[in-house]
This record gives sequence, C-alpha cells and structure tokens, in this order.
Amino acid sequence: MSSPAVEGILGDREVAPGEPLLEIENLTKHFSTNSGLLGGFGIERDGFKLSLSRATDPVRAVDDVSFTVPKGQTVGLVGESGCGKSTLARTVLRLIEPTDGSINYKGTDVTDLSGEELRALRKDVQIIFQDPQSSLDPRMKVGPIVEEPMRAHGMYDAEGREEHARELLEKVGLDPQHYNRYPHEFSGGQRQRVNLARALSVEPEFIVCDEPTSALDVSIQAQVLNTMKELQAEMGLTYLFISHDLSVIRHISDRVAVMYLGQLAEVADKEELFENPKHPYTEALLGSIPNPDPRSSGDRGVLRGDVPSPINPPSGCRFRTRCPDLIAPADLDVSGGEWDRIRTFVRAVDRRTFEATGPDDIAQEFFQGTLPSGEVGDTVDTAIGHLAEGRWDDAGELLKDTFTEPSVCATEVPAYEVDPDHGDGRHFAACHLNTPGGPEGATGP
Repeated sequence: MSSPAVEGILGDREVAPGEPLLEIENLTKHFSTNSGLLGGFGIERDGFKLSLSRATDPVRAVDDVSFTVPKGQTVGLVGESGCGKSTLARTVLRLIEPTDGSINYKGTDVTDLSGEELRALRKDVQIIFQDPQSSLDPRMKVGPIVEEPMRAHGMYDAEGREEHARELLEKVGLDPQHYNRYPHEFSGGQRQRVNLARALSVEPEFIVCDEPTSALDVSIQAQVLNTMKELQAEMGLTYLFISHDLSVIRHISDRVAVMYLGQLAEVADKEELFENPKHPYTEALLGSIPNPDPRSSGDRGVLRGDVPSPINPPSGCRFRTRCPDLIAPADLDVSGGEWDRIRTFVRAVDRRTFEATGPDDIAQEFFQGTLPSGEVGDTVDTAIGHLAEGRWDDAGELLKDTFTEPSVCATEVPAYEVDPDHGDGRHFAACHLNTPGGPEGATGP
C-alpha cells in the first residue's frame, strides 16, 4: 500500500463542486520523427505526386493547450480523427510524458510526480478506453478484471475485493452472477460496462473517457451514457469525455472544447457553443450533424480539403487552409462577393479540382465572366493565363502570395478572446473574426 504521506499529496486536498479539479496550462506533446524503419523521412506532395523527403521537425500532436475541468462536471473534447484528442488524454494521465506545460490536479502539478507519488495519482484518476473488447484480457474472468486495480493499490482483502466487484457490476447494470464469466460471453455494451466497473473499483474522482461509446450501437450508446450520468450524480465523478460525435457530446457534457490539429479552437458551455458558435470550424462540425427529419433535404455542411500535416502545420491560424471565412488581406479592395469567388478559385487551383481549358471558360466558371477590377483583377487574369498554358504551380504560387499569405489569418496566431456578448469569461474562440477584448484578467479557457 502507499504510505499515508504519499496518499496525502492528493487525497487530503478538497475541491468544492464547480471549482477546477484539473487545470491544463500550455500542455504540449511532440513526437520525434527519427525512430522506426522510415524514421527521419516525411511525405511531400507536388500536385498528384508523392515523394519521401528528410523530415527533422517533430509531430506536433498537442500544441499549447489550456483548459480546466470543474469538479463534478463533464468536459467534452471533440474534433476530427487525428486532431490529438487521445494523445491529449494520455498525456493528462501521464501515460505518455508531456513535452512542455503543466497538469495541475487538485493544485498539484502531476508532471513533477514520479514513483510512489505518481502511483498515488493512478488511484485518483482512471481511463475508459475506446474498444471494449481489446481493453479486457480475454483469459481473465470479469470478476478478477474488476478486482485487479484494487489489488494493485492494496485495497481490501480477497473477500472484500470480491464483494466490492460484485457490487460494482450491479451498479453499472450487470448481474453480479456475471462475476465468473469471460469477456467473450458479453455483448459490446456489456463489456464497456465491465470497463466502467473496473475504472470505478479504486473509487476515483476523475475519469477520462476516450470515445467509450463509438464502437457501440446507437441504442446501446444511450444506455451506457445514461448509466455514466447516473453514476456521476451518485458518486460525484468528474469526466473528460472524448468523442467525434457531437450528438453524444451534447447529451453528456456540461462544457465543450473543440480541437483542431493539436490546438483548441473554441471552449464554451455546452448550450452556448451549440447555439452560438464563434469559430468557423465549430460551425462546420455543427453543420455536419445529420438531421433526423425525413422532410429535410439532407444537405449538410462539408469541410473541403485535407487536414494539414502536424509536422508542418500552417502559419497563423491552423484552420485557415480549410476555412470558409478566410479574412481578405487588408490592402485588397474587394467586395464580399468578389472575395468569396476569389477564395473559391484559389482553393480550386490549389487542389486542382477542375480542368483548365481556355481563359474565357475558367473566367466564366469562377467569376461568371467578369473579373474583379484593378490590380486584383490583373492578378487573377495572369493566374488564369498560367492555367491555360498548363502552368499550375506558377498560378498557385501567384495566388497564394497575393491572396493567402498576406491575410492576418496566415501572418498572426489568433489569441483566445472572450466573447464580448458573454462577459462571464466562459466562452473562448481562437479566431481573428472575433472582436478583441473581454473582461480584464481573462486569459484562457
């Protein structure tokens, strides 16, 4: 068992409901690219051609992330696959070591813990993994699986562990008589309930839920989510709930953090975020939610383009390469409609999504035959001439240098700004479209 002194590092500190239980500040996790068979190499794209090149920069899986998780609440972490959600979760739990930043749990920076101190933390924080089958040992019965964390932390005697395991199986919605069954004898939803019972066995306060329902049928998802909410209310649990499903996030979360390419794009209370999104990426995610109304047209917002490489992320705002609301360079004299057409043209050239025929055909396709006036129109006309001659790279470079790189979205990293319409300091969005300002002293989510 851990000594009382070690237990006191975390266990003696009380946090009132609603106060921060977990505080993440500037958390960063980079992975080296110099290991493995192809270590030190990256993939470069030149049009449709892919080639290997020497890569020395790290993979920026999580980059300067800050947020808090209040005690007794659920913070939902949402974003596309590969945005760094699971890496963030494992870094928070010290399953992988952070590159930089702090992880304050009950006022203690757990990045400084090691040995018995870190072992004491393991009892207070737990994780539920995504796959309910691979996270259970097929050679063990579910009773010993639930008892294993208790045994590792020296809790109870053999009889007490069995009694507690049976109680937990019943609490999560299983029959205590299932104690002697193997994982393969259960359905996916039942196996995830076993995982939940195992996480609860050491009486934690904080649980990271890494997409715990994504492998389950929709009806089973609802049952498991409802069980988790009931247990949270009964036992005062705090969740960091990771998912790519916004419907699940809305059902279970109190507060939502939206992640893109290793950074947080927006953080707000659940209803505020769903009803009043402030970041174009959040708006795009919300627009992709299926509408169950059979009378609906079925049209949904779709983000165009690929997620950039985390080895060499875009300058400025990381979302700018896919953003439908890229801000025009300050020195360009264009109307809103002209800027929309120019951005559509620039993206189409970059992705080569059309066949470059004659100049008139290209001008008609993207500008209805009428190019913008002045120097802007001259630049577009020159680019169209390059395309008509098959010089895609020259056209792309010209358009990027004129319309993309000078934009504030490319030159400056957006700061988290408090929404001025909600001055309680609880809505943050990292986007240049937001009005700067906010209450004095509000510096992050």
